Amino acid sequence: MSMELEKNQEIKNQSKPKIKKTNVRWKISILLWAAIAVNYLDRTVLSATTPELMKDFGLNAAEMGLIMSAFFWSYALFQIPAGWLADKVGQRFSLAFSVAWWSVATALTAASQGLKSLLIFRVLLGVGEAGAYPSSAGVTAKWFPDKERTRVSAIFDSGSKVGTALAMPFVVWLMTAYGWKVPFIVSGLLGLIWVCIWWAYYRDPEKHMYVSKDELKYIRDGQVKKDGLNQIKPIKWYELLKYRNILAMCVGFFLLNYAIYFFITWFPTYLVNDRGFELMKMGWVSMIPPLFGLLAELAAGAFSDHLYSKGHSLTFVRKLNLVGGMLLATSIAFAGLVSSPVLSIVLMSISYGGLTTAACAIWSLPGDVAPPNMTSVVGGLQNCVSNFGGILGPIVTGFIISATGSFIPALIVSGVATLLGAITYMFWLGKVEPIVPKSGPADKTVAM
Repeated sequence: MSMELEKNQEIKNQSKPKIKKTNVRWKISILLWAAIAVNYLDRTVLSATTPELMKDFGLNAAEMGLIMSAFFWSYALFQIPAGWLADKVGQRFSLAFSVAWWSVATALTAASQGLKSLLIFRVLLGVGEAGAYPSSAGVTAKWFPDKERTRVSAIFDSGSKVGTALAMPFVVWLMTAYGWKVPFIVSGLLGLIWVCIWWAYYRDPEKHMYVSKDELKYIRDGQVKKDGLNQIKPIKWYELLKYRNILAMCVGFFLLNYAIYFFITWFPTYLVNDRGFELMKMGWVSMIPPLFGLLAELAAGAFSDHLYSKGHSLTFVRKLNLVGGMLLATSIAFAGLVSSPVLSIVLMSISYGGLTTAACAIWSLPGDVAPPNMTSVVGGLQNCVSNFGGILGPIVTGFIISATGSFIPALIVSGVATLLGAITYMFWLGKVEPIVPKSGPADKTVAM
């Protein structure tokens, strides 16, 4: 009798439709990746067109350094407001608004007439692009369990390497075929297409039409803190600066950005002027470090999540990427000292790979340590401070080149910055865990 009942129950269970666990979160990660790829394509267009712009407008290296750094002033200063906006109204609106703004600013750069207009459009570009990473960090905290956070951070941040790598040959080809204005217009249009796709598809997990209950449960059960389930921020944004880990995150990222933005600003000019590459060859060669960095970041993200799932502490896996990556990045200091162009590119690639290895952990940290519903604010805060490295880097490099006629001292300075970054993450960054504020709720938000 019991065997017959068990058989009947088995038949009933088989007749029930099985609910497949969806994977909407990974589709969201691809959209984030595409946003960051367009982000870096747009900011790198200027770098690829720098030799032509300097000729057309009669700009010297110091003036070009100022134009390059103009982007970072507004980009850095608007990080915290952008993070606040993302947590306040939701990342669906904040990221769409951000991409639309910077895409229009990119296209308008084609109307530049000289130093002043280039400065204005670069400032506007920085205002728009400020929302990209804080919004992406907030989306990651809402959509992914803790054990997948480094992988998705590696995925969306790897878009920066694809954007940087593809920009060079793509922009150089457009520039040689149609002039330097066309790459700015084409890049801007790509961003506007992305906005339409994002607005149509993205919603928060509880509101998304394609998310199954199983996937939603998998996400929430795998999170120590559950962003987006209420609308309360426990503290004001500036109170975050009282915490040791926040300060260490800001300083360490500042030192990484000082080095990595050499590749985004002066690297093409270095290949042409110091290594003697022709323009088209420069476009292809300049792809190598970012593509190596892309592979390194994806591998580092997967390995980090693997170690965490095997029981290693979050502090250990984050510091392994941060410290190890920054130490590898010191190879940039030796790239200018070698006589072989090939060896120089190898050392540059190792440096870029080290920087991206650290970067996937850097963009996991806001979700790891932020108080509830403040991930985008924490991401914006660390990105704000870090991008003063982007402000200083192009200016300092430009003035060093003008004063010495060589890239070697500038590359050594970048190498020292990465070494200091490794020390910062090793000794200043403490245990990686969520901040538990002592004060009561500070703000109520409304998510879209």
